Amino acid sequence: MVVETVRNYAVTEETAIEKIIQNEYVHINHVALGKGGALPIHEANSHAHLIVVRGAVTLALNDQEPHEYLSGRIVSVPYGTRMNVSNQGDTVLSFFIVKAPGPGYFTK
Repeated sequence: MVVETVRNYAVTEETAIEKIIQNEYVHINHVALGKGGALPIHEANSHAHLIVVRGAVTLALNDQEPHEYLSGRIVSVPYGTRMNVSNQGDTVLSFFIVKAPGPGYFTK
């Protein structure tokens, strides 16, 4: 009897946004951005934890100056924070976003 669930994510040189796990308790997404790539500016709809696994993510949060975080870093962003997420580096950026609790918790 298999107990675990295995999920895959893209290991790519291309831009990819993947919803890996989506439930009421947690959302886990994988994002890959090519050089100069960016996500649309948005507000965090939950507490978001960005786990950088390749490259460097550039974050401008609310009105602060952009900061760069290299692979091996986990950046925690509070609910409701305006996020400008981009790849200003020369290599592909790959990171996971863990949202806990799931965003539905805040819309109840």
